[in-house]
Amino acid sequence: MRAKALAAAVLVALALPTSALAHAVLLERVPTYGARLATTPRTVSLQFDQTVDAFASSIDVRSSTGKVVTAGPAHATDSGRRVVVPLRRLPKGAYTVRWHVTSNEGHVVAGVYTFGVRVKPPPPTEAYGAGGPTKFEYVAKWGYFLGLALLVGGLAFRLLVLRGRTVTPALERRFYWVVGVGVVGSIELGILGFILRAADAFQLPLDQLVYGDLSPLARGTRFGTAFIAMTLGFSIVAALLFLAWLTERTILLWPAFFLGLLLCSGLSLSGHSAVDVGSSWKSEVADYVHLVAACFWVGGLVMLAFVVWPTAPGLRREAFHRFSQVAAVLVGALVVAGAYLAYDRLPRGADLWQVRYGQVLLIKSSLVLLALSWGALHHFVVAPALERGRGVGSRAVSRSLRGESAVAIAILLVVAVLVDANPPAKSAPRPTQAVVAHK
Repeated sequence: MRAKALAAAVLVALALPTSALAHAVLLERVPTYGARLATTPRTVSLQFDQTVDAFASSIDVRSSTGKVVTAGPAHATDSGRRVVVPLRRLPKGAYTVRWHVTSNEGHVVAGVYTFGVRVKPPPPTEAYGAGGPTKFEYVAKWGYFLGLALLVGGLAFRLLVLRGRTVTPALERRFYWVVGVGVVGSIELGILGFILRAADAFQLPLDQLVYGDLSPLARGTRFGTAFIAMTLGFSIVAALLFLAWLTERTILLWPAFFLGLLLCSGLSLSGHSAVDVGSSWKSEVADYVHLVAACFWVGGLVMLAFVVWPTAPGLRREAFHRFSQVAAVLVGALVVAGAYLAYDRLPRGADLWQVRYGQVLLIKSSLVLLALSWGALHHFVVAPALERGRGVGSRAVSRSLRGESAVAIAILLVVAVLVDANPPAKSAPRPTQAVVAHK
């Protein structure tokens, strides 16, 4: 109990506010972010809350093809609080504004946003000059998905598979370690993923990105909105888990579980299933079912292999049998939802091997098939043998479970690449031609 009190004191200390240097804050953009203008603006101007140092190149405005459309150097007005650059006459199209100024304490403040003239502008992630995801971003996203699986799948296993069973103290400790790593990973790797996405979009060095204006990405895109909601939500989940561990009240795990399930929808509401042309509520629901089933499956495998098997020999047989039954339902949901998404996102069958999205999907499907075959062996061979109490060694089952868990975790890495691969564009539906009846 003394260790729990010390942990609580450390968390309170970390939660205390700290002082921060006051760098310049952007108050107003003209044109505003995401504006769709009917006429050409004469200037781009940025209003700050304090005096800033501006340079001739402080505001760079380019068309969607990269052509510079400024008509002169940027200059400061309004006692140095506003920076303005004149524009040429802009034709119809989307435009990207990249800016940087130096605030009073010496930090470079920068940002990117888009506007359109008689067209809807793209999000900042698709602004001119924005880069694509890097290998490091794939690894961070893989860790994020693994964190979700450990958290949501671990809670589902504890509350549904082990429901009504007396667990050992060792199992309980390891369970909290697993879901604790999951929730911390979901928060921290989510923040890292947001920073990496911002770095890709804004093409800024880290020292400028730290003090950059990220509001167009945070508040102007579905990705940013989902990031904020999920980060705050998982912080509440972490608090509920901590209170459940501190007070030894497992009933607090239920709201943590349901909130975690709700937060998972943020990925489905901000990904390809929600924003691509032709997306619908059906694709969003299928994506959510696919994600939740994968989290339950991967997290349950980890719990069974690394929590129950080493710490609770008396629960092995029953836990294996009950999870085997649940896994059959999860696999069915996973396959059906995945098949629908593949059908929805690949307009032609040849896209499966001709485009990058289809190729990555093939790799994922191969790994899923391997994992399903492994799971079928557990369900139809190992589980009945354990029920009879003979024919299968404990070490052999443990190694087999860890092997299936490794394959499932590898699938998450492929998923991390797949979510950033753009599905092939669907051909626009042809307009219906009117039929003229001749009398």
